[in-house]
This record gives sequence, C-alpha cells and structure tokens, in this order.
Amino acid sequence: MSNRVLPSIPFVPRPIHSALTVVSGTRHMLNLLIVEDNKSMRDLIKSIISDLAGDVTECGDGAEALSAYTRCRPDWVLMDIRMKEMDGISATQLIRESYPDANIMIVTDYDNQNMREAARKAGACEYVTKENLLDLRRILRAP
Repeated sequence: MSNRVLPSIPFVPRPIHSALTVVSGTRHMLNLLIVEDNKSMRDLIKSIISDLAGDVTECGDGAEALSAYTRCRPDWVLMDIRMKEMDGISATQLIRESYPDANIMIVTDYDNQNMREAARKAGACEYVTKENLLDLRRILRAP
C-alpha cells in the first residue's frame, strides 16, 4: 500500500458536518451512507470510520443510492464508482440533482484525472482512492 497523498479535486466550499461537531454539549456522530458493491470493502470502510459514525446505511449499487439517501438523509455518502446496475458517477449526479447540498465522497480504485474530473462535474465533494482509505477519517473529521 502506497503512503502517497493525492491532491483533492477542487470543489466549491459549502458547509459540511464533521464527526467532531459539538451539538448541545455532545459530539455529533455522523450519519453515513456507503454505496459499494463489494461487501468486504463496505465492512473495511465501516471498521475504519466506526468511531465517527452513529448510523451507517449500506447499499450495493448506485441504482439504490437515491432512495437510500432519501430515507436516511446522511451527513456523507461514501460512493464507489464501478458498480453493476448504475455507476457511482451517475448516482452522484442523481443525488445532487435532488439534494444539492449532499456531501458525496468518491471512494474508488480509479486514480486518474479523467475520473476525478467526472466525479467533480457530477457533484462529488471529495475523491479518495481505496489504497488511501485512512484519508476517510481525515476528511470526515474536518471542521
């Protein structure tokens, strides 16, 4: 596993929820939606962010992502790109069309500028490669 840090794609700043936000004197635990077709990868992501998340909703395909988002209204969506029925770029665009303030982080194996640009255009806020999953913690804890 590489220790290199990849630059984030540029985004328009907007308020986001952090796991360290204090609400009424208590720490706000994040409500997360993980959209990933590989159950082992979903489990690995959950283990990495478990202490930051209060509720975690999972779905295995981008086609399920909009309805899952509507049901759970998460603070963050962690979205894979390559899935069977609907890819994560299309699912990101659908969610952002219905919920313009949605915080969507792409979590993928694809580390190329074209995919990063497609994610940005679809409305993703962050882009993390699966070889750098610990970056999830840094991003989710950011103020």
